[in-house]
Amino acid sequence: MVRSTGSLPSWLPFANRVVRLMSRLGLPLGTVEVLIVPGRRSGEPRPTPVSPLTVDGRRYVVSALPQSDWARNIRAAGRGEMAAGRRRTPVTLTEVTDAAEARAVLRAFPREVPSGVTFYVRLGLVDKADPDQFEAIADQVAVFRIE
Repeated sequence: MVRSTGSLPSWLPFANRVVRLMSRLGLPLGTVEVLIVPGRRSGEPRPTPVSPLTVDGRRYVVSALPQSDWARNIRAAGRGEMAAGRRRTPVTLTEVTDAAEARAVLRAFPREVPSGVTFYVRLGLVDKADPDQFEAIADQVAVFRIE
């Protein structure tokens, strides 16, 4: 069984800054958009690169670390903006509590967001881009529906 390290890779903060800059400049980033959510304490906008995926016509984002700041900010605010280049779209975010829905989203993750698989492998959540392995970690990650 694969186990999560529960901690962020040391390179992630730098990579997130680069992605946010590229997005502001309007450069294409594949599946990556920037989710901007008010901070739960400060209320200040907190940008985080995410890779939304679509399953059965609904959009989702997945947090590999359910206690990460951005996941906790979503839970507190329930709203934010999705930014792709210079375009911003207001969104409502709801945590998925239905196990079957979460499993379906995770099962689709390696197909919909192939560039995100490496992150889950590095965290030790999965060994490879196997839909069965992703489905099996549905109770270890946070899944949010974008509306």
